[in-house]
Amino acid sequence: MTGDAPFAGLDVYREVVSSREFWVTLGQTLVFVFASILVQYALGLALAVFFNQSFRLSGFLRGVFLVPWLLPPMVSGTTWQWMMDADNGILNRFLGVFGVDPVWWLQADNSLWAVIIANIWLGIPFNLVILYSGLQNINGDLYEAASIDGCNGWQRFWRITFPLLRPVTLITLMLGFVYTLKTVDIIWLMTQGTGTSQTLATWAYALAFAKGSHMTIQYSEASVIGTILILVALAFAFVYLWAQKREEEA
Repeated sequence: MTGDAPFAGLDVYREVVSSREFWVTLGQTLVFVFASILVQYALGLALAVFFNQSFRLSGFLRGVFLVPWLLPPMVSGTTWQWMMDADNGILNRFLGVFGVDPVWWLQADNSLWAVIIANIWLGIPFNLVILYSGLQNINGDLYEAASIDGCNGWQRFWRITFPLLRPVTLITLMLGFVYTLKTVDIIWLMTQGTGTSQTLATWAYALAFAKGSHMTIQYSEASVIGTILILVALAFAFVYLWAQKREEEA
């Protein structure tokens, strides 16, 4: 603030990257991001194909699936925290019906999978909406011709639906990656980034505002982590542009 601080160069970057906590957190971040977007995409695609069929109440049910996307993160995070409570949560009550012992979902060792489950639930509507709009642009005559040629439903999906959805798939995965990479709210509301649920985004937040186990403000380290997140997102964006260019050339 006064301009008297000495120039540190890349010293803070070396300090952060050389720490064991950085590499552990990076691994947890990658698991959180890729597990979330892959399951979100798979379930979103399955639901989009299902709702692409003409049947009664299709529009109403699509609207119901949008509810998780429309709820404020505070409501969603608190709801999942209640549902995963070890003593009174509905998930453990359900598992108890089958004789399964209570799971400490929000404990340090299981917290990563707890926030992944909640984040998947939040991301399915986004994938459903984007992929459903992509399915609407596929010419129905292609399916009719394939049926005449003797293709079953599974063959029509892999030979028509999935290839023609590739451009929509690329943008869906890219947006899902960037959004999931920077997720803080749902994780912080459920676990405050403790244990295995700490990601680079929650770590940067904790350092910048002295939250959680970090009792002192460390703006420099938080800025470094934020910059690394930007670079990772930028790298993924270049991968998307490269894949899109190849798709256009093909």
